Amino acid sequence: MSTQLSPAIAFDPVAGLHTREISHRPAGPGEVEIEVRAAGVCHSDLHILTGDWPSDRPLVLGHEAAGVVAAVGQGVTALKAGDHVVLSWFAPCRRCRKCLAGMAWLCTGTQAVANTLPDGTTPFTDAEGEEIWPYLGLGAFTERLVVPESAAVKVPDELPFGIGALLGCSISTGIGAVVNTAGVRPGESAVVIGTGGVGLSVVMGLRLVGADPVIAVDLSPERLAAARRFGATHTLNGATTDVAAWCQEELGGVDYVFEAIGSPKVIETLPAMLTSGGAAVLVGMAAAGATGAFDLFDLADQGKRILGCNYGSSVGALDIPKLARLHLAGRLPLDELIGTVRPLREAAAAFEDLRSNVGVRTILEP
Repeated sequence: MSTQLSPAIAFDPVAGLHTREISHRPAGPGEVEIEVRAAGVCHSDLHILTGDWPSDRPLVLGHEAAGVVAAVGQGVTALKAGDHVVLSWFAPCRRCRKCLAGMAWLCTGTQAVANTLPDGTTPFTDAEGEEIWPYLGLGAFTERLVVPESAAVKVPDELPFGIGALLGCSISTGIGAVVNTAGVRPGESAVVIGTGGVGLSVVMGLRLVGADPVIAVDLSPERLAAARRFGATHTLNGATTDVAAWCQEELGGVDYVFEAIGSPKVIETLPAMLTSGGAAVLVGMAAAGATGAFDLFDLADQGKRILGCNYGSSVGALDIPKLARLHLAGRLPLDELIGTVRPLREAAAAFEDLRSNVGVRTILEP
């Protein structure tokens, strides 16, 4: 275990959100040590703070990040010290049936969702020697971490670290929802509900594939203005507009609706926005155990579909480098997704911004 302590943004049921000094062990076989340069603040972290996703152990928060490889463990061949990488929180095992079928986002062998490394351990301990666990297998709100090789994806050195951080979750999820999960085609219509970091990434993905019209729905005028910049052709305030009625009256229903909030009440309204044969894509993550009710006759009679979307149906090792290249080629204005850059010690303020729907995406820098 490294004896050098560094600050980390941690959470546990007793202390809540707090800064804790931690150390990490060296990278073992098949592992990589990363020097974190930037980390995004995501609703999935907020779900832990609010108790929507309960945790019974202390966690180092943070699961979308980018950095530089500091050292590699035995057997690591795809990476070397000095490589620039994006961290992919859903580290696939690469051996299970889903991975072998090319559906790494459904990997049944990953331990990331259990907040551990693949062998069930954690690389972190605090100053008293207590184990601290990596949220979603990463724990990126600190200066250095250790991850499995499959969680670190090499990207071009010229990619800014802040953009790389967002590629690790929100951008891959949002654009992947359009391209991979839904398979939207040019000229098809779509509604995007919720225009935070993920929702704006959905809007970008829709513009990338040539969808039209693209209707963005939110409560924040600032975010709706951002959605226009990212490619929305129409914007609606969800508090003052009956979105389903608008879709039917103006368009006869839309081909796709993407929900990027995770609200059961909103999700229940999605089928009414669709044309026959349309699909509702559940991109936002609801609280554990949340349920919803639908008009089952309408779904069957009109051939409407509800599609679950985990991580944008993305394979990090393939999709993250593609998105990085598209940004560097000027096809995706990902830099406009970054609203505020804060030092790591201001994580609490960044979460308050997220709760209050202020700005777009916040980046923390150690």
